Amino acid sequence: MSKFGELIETNVPVLLDFYTEWDDACKEMHAVLRDVAAALGDKARVIKIDVEKNSELAEALRVKGLPTLMIYKNGEMKWRQSGEQDANTLIGLVKEFV
Repeated sequence: MSKFGELIETNVPVLLDFYTEWDDACKEMHAVLRDVAAALGDKARVIKIDVEKNSELAEALRVKGLPTLMIYKNGEMKWRQSGEQDANTLIGLVKEFV
């Protein structure tokens, strides 16, 4: 969990994607997140977190539906949504916190 604190305690927005390898919706989000990361460059970070490998963190954050997306900045959650999102929506959301 201490590593999670280091990930989100930054002055650039961090988009987190909680996913599993076997979920089709999660698989579809991989390409979307690549586009988001490419569009935002160094203005934000995109981090994928496998809930099966990080079950303690997923449970602490009450991740139920997949994919679950969150935006953090300076250690504070700014936005959260479960389900698929398109690249333009996510880019717009992250830019609000740049």
